[in-house]
Amino acid sequence: MTTRSVASHLQSEKTEMRRDVTLFGGISVLAGIMIGSGIFYIGAIVLQRAGMSPGLSLLVWLIGGLVTLLSGICFAELGAMIPKAGGYYVYLREAYGERIAFMCGFGNFCLSNPGSIAALAVAFAAALNSIWAIDPITQKVIAISTVLLLTLINIRGVGIGSRLGNVFMVLKMLPILLILFAGLLLGEESPDLFMYPGELPSISTILSMIGFAVIATLWAYEGWTNLNNIAEEIKNPKRNIPLALILAIVGVALLYVLFNYAIFRVVPYGKIVEMVNSGNYYLGTEAANMLFGSAGLYIVGAAMILAIFSSLNGCVLAFPRMTYAMARDGAFFKPFAKLHPTYRTPMNAQLASAALAIVLILSRTLGELTSLVALCGMIFHGMTFFAVIVLRRKYPDLERPYRVWFYPLPILIICAVMIGLIINTIGNDPITVVLGFVVPLLGLAIYEVMFRKQHDAQVAAQAREDGE
Repeated sequence: MTTRSVASHLQSEKTEMRRDVTLFGGISVLAGIMIGSGIFYIGAIVLQRAGMSPGLSLLVWLIGGLVTLLSGICFAELGAMIPKAGGYYVYLREAYGERIAFMCGFGNFCLSNPGSIAALAVAFAAALNSIWAIDPITQKVIAISTVLLLTLINIRGVGIGSRLGNVFMVLKMLPILLILFAGLLLGEESPDLFMYPGELPSISTILSMIGFAVIATLWAYEGWTNLNNIAEEIKNPKRNIPLALILAIVGVALLYVLFNYAIFRVVPYGKIVEMVNSGNYYLGTEAANMLFGSAGLYIVGAAMILAIFSSLNGCVLAFPRMTYAMARDGAFFKPFAKLHPTYRTPMNAQLASAALAIVLILSRTLGELTSLVALCGMIFHGMTFFAVIVLRRKYPDLERPYRVWFYPLPILIICAVMIGLIINTIGNDPITVVLGFVVPLLGLAIYEVMFRKQHDAQVAAQAREDGE
């Protein structure tokens, strides 16, 4: 295939899928996945890693938001340039070749994607249990039933799944915004943002603390990559993908900073220290209780249930598209490339994703599930960011409706940050590092055994066709 024909194929908006997702729908998908139950407890983890300094913790949230925004503008250029289903699998394939893309896709298929869905489903059942006492077996049944229900809804069409996400995003934002504005307006505390308990550490120690705390914020911001997975189902993708990414990330970052500041306005610092030291990280719940009394428990419970359900729906909608894109390219099992004859959704990929998530729900706890999805993302996201540079050199004439601001500085910065976070993770969580590397390497072995010959035959056939 010639460079010109490759470029034409990559940029074509032709698709067998339905373009039903609007700009607001795209923002809703992203915000729906990004804003989960973590808004109520990750702030305490960030504060703890920031040395219990309120000002430093808010700075960390801003840094995490900036890192995510820099990452997002890289995906904005790639998504507008290549409006294809599959997200960063497609960009890795074009930049580095089929092997790297397969390793990424396989890791996501087996580990990250169903692990995230399973973790959210288990967390959803646990959130229900916080209001109504539910025995552990019933919680598992609820988690599995929720995954199956959302899978069936999204098989019916991306438009239905997107509209459901829109509704639940609005509903979940109501109690969160109620706590935020009530805290800002009614809170009686005056937090000292420049206060640091104890002796001020060295600059190098502070930087290390900030780096470790930023990792926690990135878990809260996680999910922003998933819009590109449904690029073939977005209306006017060359405009709406960049806009949705930037607006969603900036909006969520502002929400996290203001929400955590509102908590500092309501909960006395001594009480915060006492809660964190005792392992109670739900500062948002405490703020709601102080603001609204016993009704605060139900406000937070409703917000958590709606937030988790919304995030879970976004994951069920977006994740199977990468598996579909791989199978359509001949780089995965062919049945996963099948679209539903009526609804034009990747039915088999969706069912496989649900099945793997159910296996993980039955075999893993919430803590074990969240540890499954950490390092692979950092490794392949970093490679995707650098792919912006690679593809500008490989396809210089490709139309780029959106370009990374101040290129290539943001890309180099974000790649350096990712390398630093990976190194930091090696010291703090080596088990995650092992899992993050072993699964993609297993994928490489499977590719060499099962798919390399098939891919080489396709390349040879295409070369003969171009020669003719």
